[in-house]
Amino acid sequence: MIKILRRLGQALGALALLASSGAWAVVDGIAGPTFNLTAKADYITAGDGGSLLAWGYAVNGQMQYPGPTLIVNQGDTITINLTNELPMPVSMVFPGQSGVTASGGTSGLLTQESSGLADVVTYTFTASQPGTYLYHSGTRPDLQVEMGLVGALIVRPAGFDVATNRTAYGQPGSAYDHEYLFLLTEMDFQVHEQVAINLLTGLPPETGVNSANFSSEYWFINGRASPDTMMAAGAPWMPTQPYNAMPRMRPGEKLLMRVIGGGRDLHPLHHHGNNSRTIARDGRLLESVPGSGNPDLAVSDFTLKVVPGSTTDAVFEWTGKGLGWDIYGTTALNPHTCAPDADGFDVNTREWCADHNKPLPVVLPNQQDLTFGGHWSGSPYLGVFGALPPGQGGLNPNAGYFHMWHSHTEKEITNNDIFPGGMMTMVIIEPPGVDIP
Repeated sequence: MIKILRRLGQALGALALLASSGAWAVVDGIAGPTFNLTAKADYITAGDGGSLLAWGYAVNGQMQYPGPTLIVNQGDTITINLTNELPMPVSMVFPGQSGVTASGGTSGLLTQESSGLADVVTYTFTASQPGTYLYHSGTRPDLQVEMGLVGALIVRPAGFDVATNRTAYGQPGSAYDHEYLFLLTEMDFQVHEQVAINLLTGLPPETGVNSANFSSEYWFINGRASPDTMMAAGAPWMPTQPYNAMPRMRPGEKLLMRVIGGGRDLHPLHHHGNNSRTIARDGRLLESVPGSGNPDLAVSDFTLKVVPGSTTDAVFEWTGKGLGWDIYGTTALNPHTCAPDADGFDVNTREWCADHNKPLPVVLPNQQDLTFGGHWSGSPYLGVFGALPPGQGGLNPNAGYFHMWHSHTEKEITNNDIFPGGMMTMVIIEPPGVDIP
């Protein structure tokens, strides 16, 4: 437990060190349309400090879990060349993509398979539909997806531009300010241990593995378990797990959640702070008139039901509207104005002007009656710091609001029965003016 809390402090403390590279967060990945991937073995780090043998797709050397996020443009002809360093044949399949052809290698149950470095399989298809998609091994997927051969594919719509035209499906109804990937997976430690023993003793890796008995102890977002989900890229203890899951936004902005069920289990992803609005499923906009670009069939909910093999695009917003108090504090505490636009929000701070200058409707306890967490800025107001005892605070460098996002299946927010951990992260509502890379 002490190790978990220490790691949590390291992870959240690193937020102050995140490099500023732009005003809008984008999903980390590699651009196409051609990709050269190799299936390899290595170790990943679990949130409790343990390690597991895993398999993953590699680009430029080291394998990673999950595989590289492949980012392509609508209309591109995508080419993926796959080689293999694993002790059994592997392959790739691309749910949601039509017209996939595969050449080279040997014929498998679902597609062509690579059995070695000299056995290259080339997959080709046209990325005809924008959206969020999954790719994974089509060879013994019960074992190989469990071992880590899974990743995300993002197809940008025609006309996409990160500076001037950020949309998920090419129309204003799918516009957003920031986007984040949430690829949900799980692992059964016993399977990975059995595969490792088999390889050491010269047995085929699948020997003794019974997929009917799988029972997970670890749960991941983007290949990391909490608290590592909140650590910036480049953490020295996670060289094979490059992607974090630390969403950040400012009031009034739209955050696109690209959510993928990458494992075998259903996961209810619960996001505190507000409902999200599901605008697309499985790479198809929820619209009553196909091609209209208007997601009029969108669904608002506080928990996303993430089905294995499915993808969901949802938009999350936070404004503070209707709280009944000024999120920036009274003007006596924090001098500021509120000039409402046509929707009732300040044009710059996105404050709900109907609540301007209203005090917090409760009296906060005295400091000696409080227990201080690392996220507490000393003030209930956004971007405003208050007095803290010596040695307290430090994990909230901008005085933002933290809301937990996590699996609502309670055992999935542990690391092998150690709480907190697993499929859990935080969203940070940052004050206006804070740069979000």
